[in-house]
Amino acid sequence: MKTKVKNLENKEVGTAELLDAVFGIAPRRDILTRTVNWQLAKRRSGNHKAKIVSEVAGTSKKPYAQKGTGRARQGSLRSAQFRTGGVIFGPVVRDHAHDLPKKVRQLALRMALSSKQQDGKLIILDAAKLDSHKTKALVEKFAKLGLNSALIIDGANLDPNFSKAARNIPHIDVLPEQGANVYDILRRDVLVLTQNAVEQLQERLK
Repeated sequence: MKTKVKNLENKEVGTAELLDAVFGIAPRRDILTRTVNWQLAKRRSGNHKAKIVSEVAGTSKKPYAQKGTGRARQGSLRSAQFRTGGVIFGPVVRDHAHDLPKKVRQLALRMALSSKQQDGKLIILDAAKLDSHKTKALVEKFAKLGLNSALIIDGANLDPNFSKAARNIPHIDVLPEQGANVYDILRRDVLVLTQNAVEQLQERLK
């Protein structure tokens, strides 16, 4: 399929050919959900920790006699029923990541790209380059393109001025082609690809 190519001034400067195998497949909610959950699980630090009975500071001496006090029998002040006691089956430091087949991840990325194309939320730019690193200049160009929430994906090497200018704009993310992922594509309203990024993504995913 063919689509328009624009510049940062929102003027049409040509057309680009999009492969149906990458930008024209039907999205599946279950595949996208599995991939997003896989990404978010990998990001979890997993450093939550609660002390068990053996780790709580305190004596192991019996707090009072077994019989004759009229109270329930107790063996340690470090037990879970006491305020300063340990936690039973509490969280421990662990890795939350789980496996997801590479073919499923690639399929989900193609589906995410296709969903933006089908929703009319895909913009192809000729290049993402600026002469200045000033944020104000880029905000004016984004206003012409109507971008409020967007993920911008360029080729392997980002333009330093463009990435620095976009750094302070809320709801705008800039990634190189090798960093393209399902979660970041779906969390922003519009997906903006440069021609260089389109070529590299299609070469990788076709």
